[in-house]
Amino acid sequence: MPPAPIGDSAAPAPAAAPVRPGATLAVTATATALVTVAYTAPTASLAATAQAAHLGASGRTWILTGTLVGVSALLLTAGSAADDHGRKRVFTLGTALFAAAEALAALAPGGAVYLAARVLLGIASAAVLAPALGLISHAHPPGPARVRALGIWGAAVGLGIAVGPLYGALVQQWAGWRAVGGGLALVSAAVAVCAAGYLTESKADRPHALDPYGVLTLAAGTSLLIAGLAEGRSGWGRPVVVALLAGGVLLLAAFAAVEARGREPMLDLALFRSPGFVAATGGALFTGLSLVGFMSYLPTLLQGVLGLSGPAAAGVLALWSGLSVLSALHARRLATHLSATTLVALGLLVCGLGEAGLYGLTPGSSWLRLAPGLAVAGIGSGVLNAALARLAVSSVPARRAAMGSGANSTARYLGSALGVAVTIGVAGSARAAGPGSEAAARALATGTDRAVLVAAALCLLGAALALAARRAESGTREVTPARAGQEPAAPALDHTARR
Repeated sequence: MPPAPIGDSAAPAPAAAPVRPGATLAVTATATALVTVAYTAPTASLAATAQAAHLGASGRTWILTGTLVGVSALLLTAGSAADDHGRKRVFTLGTALFAAAEALAALAPGGAVYLAARVLLGIASAAVLAPALGLISHAHPPGPARVRALGIWGAAVGLGIAVGPLYGALVQQWAGWRAVGGGLALVSAAVAVCAAGYLTESKADRPHALDPYGVLTLAAGTSLLIAGLAEGRSGWGRPVVVALLAGGVLLLAAFAAVEARGREPMLDLALFRSPGFVAATGGALFTGLSLVGFMSYLPTLLQGVLGLSGPAAAGVLALWSGLSVLSALHARRLATHLSATTLVALGLLVCGLGEAGLYGLTPGSSWLRLAPGLAVAGIGSGVLNAALARLAVSSVPARRAAMGSGANSTARYLGSALGVAVTIGVAGSARAAGPGSEAAARALATGTDRAVLVAAALCLLGAALALAARRAESGTREVTPARAGQEPAAPALDHTARR
């Protein structure tokens, strides 16, 4: 018997469309992989793409940052809209907009339009990612089937990261930078058609009131913060950088104040009293900060230190991301013995050990020197992705599943933006004259070692946060072993109690 739609009422909807668990998982996982492919595609060919699009050094930075601005600004908003007005509706609109953004990138007459397309791509990605876990949880009832489905979704994240740099580098080399967006536009258009035809609509029975001040302060705050992080790579003391960062922090503080006083907030701050929600958002933040941010810039570091080509550097990175796919697919075996919060801590710990194994890179050494560390980090990443997907759904009330997914992804992408900035700042702190020279490669290798240690330390800090949440979780309620891979139900939140 198919599960009832997520909502507050148990009354069945008349003539409801049949739920197709397999089709729902296939469409949402494919779209999620496309989002990560689109974001990571330029990472192994940043210099070549920027040059072909007539962009300077700052434009090269904004190729990645533009997408981060769009996706981080609207993820939480898209999640709330999906819960209130239909997860299928928002998801389908997102995939269609995704295709349009990639088509615009492919047809862009110049760098400015191309960067605008990357920002639009981030907005579309937010509309795809936020409802995805809500759609999956609606189609798969709690238990082993849901754990398996969320593991496959986590594997799709790793698959996109594995394919993206290779796809971008090879297509850019063989057919030019415009073909990268053109190919993704065609595939995403097909996914949009499948979403319209195969997904089943679900939403909360009682929509929340619009939270315009929350939407505006969150979108503006995250945009300014990420813009400041991007511009800060060329000098943190410049007035424009200080203004952007200060404005972002102030607006995010205003967002917290708005949500604390709102009668029906977009993000109920009471959720942060839940150890599971703290572990979910904190784990996602540190995943972006310590892992995604560092690995996003690793191909560039490998090209500078080892002299690898773009496709070769992407292939080395695929050892990490490819193993994360396999690990996520098998993570459900651990879910029968360990809670999702424990697995977040374990995944971050393993990732930190793997990143520490990358220390000691020198010019002229073989990429095989990195293989053990990348393999260990890849296994940890798969466990982490699957566990974060479980927590994103289980740590919020069922009717707010898309909001929980949006909050989780927002934390991950904000962490990624900060992680890239930290990696570039730390790796570039050791400089030598003569770019492209042996001395410059040695200096970059020294900086890379520093970035490796910082990333590993951040992983361990994230693991400590998850363990603290796990202890708090044990202290507030008796945790039943996940015999069927099912997480404890999140308590319902009564927003009217604050009226």
